Amino acid sequence: MHGYSVTLPAMYLVKSPFFLKWYYPQLLWNKPRSEKTIYITFDDGPIPIVTPFVLKTLAAYNAKATFFCIGDNIRKHPDVFNAVVNSGHAIGNHTFNHLNGWKTDDETYIKNILEAQALTQTNLFRPPYGRIKKSQIRKLKGVGGRESEVGSEQSAVSSLQSDIKTLSFEVRNKSSEPQFQPSNHYPLTAKPNPSTLYPPNPKPSTLHPKPSTLNLPAFHLIMWDVLSGDFDTNLAPEKCYQNVIINTQNGSIIVFHDSLKAFDRLQYALPRVLKYFTERGFSFERL
Repeated sequence: MHGYSVTLPAMYLVKSPFFLKWYYPQLLWNKPRSEKTIYITFDDGPIPIVTPFVLKTLAAYNAKATFFCIGDNIRKHPDVFNAVVNSGHAIGNHTFNHLNGWKTDDETYIKNILEAQALTQTNLFRPPYGRIKKSQIRKLKGVGGRESEVGSEQSAVSSLQSDIKTLSFEVRNKSSEPQFQPSNHYPLTAKPNPSTLYPPNPKPSTLHPKPSTLNLPAFHLIMWDVLSGDFDTNLAPEKCYQNVIINTQNGSIIVFHDSLKAFDRLQYALPRVLKYFTERGFSFERL
């Protein structure tokens, strides 16, 4: 199977609200708003078919992106992972088994991240479901993490200056606005058989050092300010596309998913998003 099957919450917010950015300044929600640059990210891969589609689509627009990878999927599909790296995209850690930080004790959570870190070798981390405890944040920032925390706080302040402009609109619509709940998503259990596409997977130890040999880095903790909703099987592909183009601005960090569950909406929305913003003079960079 390509991962795990979970239940999607009834509601989620496409645009991350300003109060979350204020409450969690240690997390990076968006980049500076001064440049016409967008940061597209992909969660939950790498897997056959979907991730190669993403790479081909990005290349058509000379776009770079960041892939927050599940360690277990890297283990299963090393050739797909290497294709992402060789294409010049950034890699992020998304735990080894897509753990929910709220439901996981800190020791287990950190060990699972370290297991993925043996394969990802990165200083970027995104918590699955967007759910992470403050105690886990402190551990992941690590010794020497204060510099990146300051940068995140400055980014949060910059973001607030933009988000506060829309506050009056949000207040007027509060009665109809769903309570924020970070997304709950993951690929479907169905999968194509990769045995005819890829050679047998090498053992994890042949890819990178064992987790026990690694030190926990001071991670940059990456969230988002635009959630495409591609994981939502009840969402029309056109609406997924509209979610992105309506809410994206300079410096936005956008979440898509290179997963089977998201593929119908991703396949429709991603090329159209790239085309729309390219025609308006935006560039797409890695974090």
